[in-house]
Amino acid sequence: MTMFNFTDLPDVIPIFPLPGALLLPRSRLPLHLFEPRYLAMLEDVLKTPQRLIGMIQPNAVPGRAENGLHSIGCAGRVTQFSESEDGRYMITLSGASRFRIVDEIDGFTPYRRAQVSWEGFERDLGPKDVDVGFDRSAFLDLLDRYLSARELDTDWDTLKDADDELLINSLSMLLGFEPEDKQALLEAPSLSTRRETLVTLIEFALRRGEGNEEVMQ
Repeated sequence: MTMFNFTDLPDVIPIFPLPGALLLPRSRLPLHLFEPRYLAMLEDVLKTPQRLIGMIQPNAVPGRAENGLHSIGCAGRVTQFSESEDGRYMITLSGASRFRIVDEIDGFTPYRRAQVSWEGFERDLGPKDVDVGFDRSAFLDLLDRYLSARELDTDWDTLKDADDELLINSLSMLLGFEPEDKQALLEAPSLSTRRETLVTLIEFALRRGEGNEEVMQ
């Protein structure tokens, strides 16, 4: 069951450029807000019916003092928030839909806003995506090699119990890839193409080895 209909989505949303932070539809992203402009953004967002914040990757443009933006991001609804004693906020965004920036809007808000289009991302508001070609056993073996090479631990029982979309999207969000790689995962048109991109990134990291000879076998 979706939280929005396609026609409910606003044409203008606040945007939060954050390198390496990936939000995907039907996934959750915790954020720590402390800069005054983003505290103001949260205050304004909570007054709107949709409570949407657009997460997007910066895209450096030579000669510009302010970073440019990638054209595609993902909007999340503020579903949880709590204030600390020093006025900071911990919030949780629940991924609603990807969007494409049409134009950035000049205005008097301290945070950035953009006119956006939701066209082409209608399936983000639908039921969970399915990856019919997913070989879970082979994928988990590859993930085990990747985590072992980096001496990282994980809760394997939770991973094994997660459905395909939750597993693939959570790893896409959590694993330490470069921002451009995170953007490729975001822009993948389906769960199967996201899984294929994720596998490629993991395999590339293993081949690169980072000084660990075992992963080259």
